[in-house]
Amino acid sequence: MTLKVCTSLLLLFLVNSVWTRTVRQVYDELDPEHWSHYTFECPRECFCPPSFPNALYCDNKGLTEIPAIPARIWYLYLQNNLIETVSEKPFVNATHLRWINLNKNKITNSGIESGVLSKLKRLLYLFLEDNELEEVPAPLPVGLEQLRLARNKISRIPEGVFSNLENLTMLDLHQNSLLDSALQSDTFQGLNNLMQLNIAKNSLKKMPLSIPANTLQLFLDNNSIEVIPENYFSAIPKVTFLRLNYNKLSDDGIPPNGFNVSSILDLQLSHNQLTKIPPINAHLEHLHLDHNRIKSVNGTQICPVSIAVAEDYGFYGNIPRLRYLRLDGNEIQPPIPLDIMICFRLLQAVVI
Repeated sequence: MTLKVCTSLLLLFLVNSVWTRTVRQVYDELDPEHWSHYTFECPRECFCPPSFPNALYCDNKGLTEIPAIPARIWYLYLQNNLIETVSEKPFVNATHLRWINLNKNKITNSGIESGVLSKLKRLLYLFLEDNELEEVPAPLPVGLEQLRLARNKISRIPEGVFSNLENLTMLDLHQNSLLDSALQSDTFQGLNNLMQLNIAKNSLKKMPLSIPANTLQLFLDNNSIEVIPENYFSAIPKVTFLRLNYNKLSDDGIPPNGFNVSSILDLQLSHNQLTKIPPINAHLEHLHLDHNRIKSVNGTQICPVSIAVAEDYGFYGNIPRLRYLRLDGNEIQPPIPLDIMICFRLLQAVVI
């Protein structure tokens, strides 16, 4: 019960941390005396809500350049425009910026003025999704907590670009053009507090090297990964959510106990080439194996403890914690084998 509660709290934290922090900062800082020395000018292209004086909404305005940002602004919304360049001039007075959303523009690496991002000393969240970037922009503000670069054309990660980002908790690089050669053994060096790494929808054939040790969520869907190296997850002992859907994993590509990892609670291996269920750990709660090539399921073989122990309610602490099992899209015929139900007493849903 304690583990289930902790897992729920963790998910809630990861989903809502940005908004919680934002709301807290807004209400902590919106003191009339605090803002009295600021002027409330508003760029004519944008909207400045009176009830939210440290936010500037310039989204969906057809802008081709960034307007001058007033000094009071913490939260800057510039998404869905036609912006191609990020220069220093608009940010001269914007020394309090915490959040910049530049998603869905036309920004290229050459359009980002050298050093402009790193000069935003207080920036915590930087969104540059759906642009024209070909490499991770550098240098970056050292205080960043989230960096979202999904759906660009990134194929290169400059050496040392993450080395000083000790506060970064989320790095999203999904749907880019990354090859294995782009991820060197020191690429993620310095990301000591990273919690979520998303490299889904790239062109990887191997598991990435040197994932930060504190990573909790690792998303590698829609690549071409064929092999899990021996003891790969020993280097990331806290990984809890692992997604490897839509890859090329076969039985031969998974070590005997490759996924028998006590930290993993949610394991997704859908749309691969497996013909049998790999060994799992008793702590696993959600297992997705749909759309593989599995023909049968033997509960005695896949049970992480002996069936005799599973039958004995006196050993409740050792009973496998699997609650959700998805097996549809395979070649398995119902009914569900009885030994599956005997082993996994906490199952709430089985999809065949």
